[in-house]
Amino acid sequence: MIDPTGRDLKAFLEHAPDEPVVMLNLLRFVEDGATAYEDYPRHFRPHAEARGAEVLYYGHGDTALVAEDGQAWDAVLLVRYPTRRSFSDMVRDPGYHAGSHLRSDSLVEAVLQPTVPVDV
Repeated sequence: MIDPTGRDLKAFLEHAPDEPVVMLNLLRFVEDGATAYEDYPRHFRPHAEARGAEVLYYGHGDTALVAEDGQAWDAVLLVRYPTRRSFSDMVRDPGYHAGSHLRSDSLVEAVLQPTVPVDV
């Protein structure tokens, strides 16, 4: 699965919908997908920023130091959203949805994991 479903979003919103969240995206590209994925951030950024989101980090994976076979990822993306609801609103927005294929067509596998910020 590459994209969240309506059921996934409903479960996501049941836990603290108005609390901040950082979304961890682990990305594995189809062949030549890294090049195709380059169009996605240009589409994504205005929709995310309109909801107060901020890209914290995007980088390509290197050789994994500690990982089982198949656990290395081609890229990692971290995005901070002011609330879980703001993320959900973005992915349901027709304008965002119109270009979400730029992401899904580039990927063979993905993990989209909400994380809760912790003060250290």
